[in-house]
Amino acid sequence: MNMYRPAHALLCGLILASLSPQAWSQSPVRVVPVQQREVASYKTFVGTVQPSKHAVLGSAVDGRVVEFNFEEGDFVKANEPVAQLLINTISLQRDAAVAELKVREAELEELENGTRPLEVEQMQARMLAAQSRHEYMKLRRDRAVELYEKRGVTSKEVYDEAVSAADAAEQEYMDALKAYELAAEGPRIEQINQAKARVSVQEAIVQELNDRINKYTIRSLFDGYLVKKSTEIGAWANSGGAIAEVAKLDVVDVVANVPEQDIPFVRVGREVQVEVFAYPGRRFPGTVSAVIPQADIRARTFPVKVRVPNQFEENQPILKAGMMGDVMLQTSETKRGLLVPKDAVVLNRGAKVVYVVTPAEKGQIVRMVPVKLGIQEGTDIEVMGEIEPGMNVVTDGNERLRPGQPVTILPANAAATAAGK
Repeated sequence: MNMYRPAHALLCGLILASLSPQAWSQSPVRVVPVQQREVASYKTFVGTVQPSKHAVLGSAVDGRVVEFNFEEGDFVKANEPVAQLLINTISLQRDAAVAELKVREAELEELENGTRPLEVEQMQARMLAAQSRHEYMKLRRDRAVELYEKRGVTSKEVYDEAVSAADAAEQEYMDALKAYELAAEGPRIEQINQAKARVSVQEAIVQELNDRINKYTIRSLFDGYLVKKSTEIGAWANSGGAIAEVAKLDVVDVVANVPEQDIPFVRVGREVQVEVFAYPGRRFPGTVSAVIPQADIRARTFPVKVRVPNQFEENQPILKAGMMGDVMLQTSETKRGLLVPKDAVVLNRGAKVVYVVTPAEKGQIVRMVPVKLGIQEGTDIEVMGEIEPGMNVVTDGNERLRPGQPVTILPANAAATAAGK
């Protein structure tokens, strides 16, 4: 009895019936060569679809919600405002600070540009006028000294007045000269540095107010879908309170719990297939992205994350958070093994055997080889026994064979033709 394909007996009977009676002494069979290739065992684990990123958007300040720009299920781009708190008062403060900053910047620019040429010329003219007056007063004083001290024809009062006027003119000239030199030299570097410092302080004030305003605007830091609203327009938001939840679904993680005896064979970076229950028969390729090194103490299982690029239909993600599905993971080391179709294995008195076709004096006969079964891979199965790569094993017509029985090998399509009759 074939444990894998009980319909083969009927197939072989049809083939025998189609042959002439003279050929019944040889059983018609179909054979397949034994293959040697790398194999590994796989197991299916149930996993849950989770967003690759999930964030609860909260408020950093207290305030009243005046805008909410999205509804649940809407797509939100990174840094796009999701909700807005009332900012009228702080906006006025920011505008005043910006105006003050412009004043400080203008003062700095004035100092950096230096004294205007017209002002320098004006100072020079005043200095020259003071110089002329000083020279005149000096001459007048000299004459008064000569008339008073040498000739005695001038009064002491006239003498004192001439000396005082000359001294005053000299001071006015020195003052005008220094003013001209300062204007020509321009502002001191210390004044410019002070003006720069005032600009920096005002810039910090404006930045601090802008930062405070940003705290009143609720944004998502990544592209995703709004999956939950925690407030509405008009509601009061407390600092640290939840506003909304956003999930990144263009790439998802399918998380499966793997027993500790299988976890040594799970490798990060290995490609796997995921089939969610909502879409039977549809497979999603993914990659093992993480093996969490912390087991569930009660179940002794380790979470394994499989990163899966999502697919979209009508701009909506197919894989949604919370869906369940099967994850096929490798649970043994890869090795080289001998594989045959499952149909080649039959039961003989409780033992598993295959029939190998060998040459004989007149044609070909079959030899029964006991085997042990190993890893299954699709329609093939690993066999271990006295068998080598390239040997032909019987896959059709092996239900009634006996060791040493002559056989006739049918073409590859002969059995299929006979089965269709």
